[in-house]
Amino acid sequence: MKPVRFLEEAQYEILEQISYYERMQKGLGDRFRESVEMATALAATHPTLGSPWKLRTRRVFTKGFPFSLVYRIEPNQLVIFALAHFKRRPTYWHSRG
Repeated sequence: MKPVRFLEEAQYEILEQISYYERMQKGLGDRFRESVEMATALAATHPTLGSPWKLRTRRVFTKGFPFSLVYRIEPNQLVIFALAHFKRRPTYWHSRG
């Protein structure tokens, strides 16, 4: 399993979405967080499993929510660049890579 490092912007996006979902329905924020944690664990355990995407990145999808974690495999770690919504400007994070 590779260590995972989240860019600060990606951490913020995740926390923002957890808050949003929790405001929508009690407990939904926790379910979203768990979905992100599962996607992160999958990427860390099987880095090449994620779909190849733009700028030498890959992405894994959250279960039950319209998001993907965008990451790059580096020699000693995985770097998470973004939590990207499927329909809201899916490539907004390009300047981070």
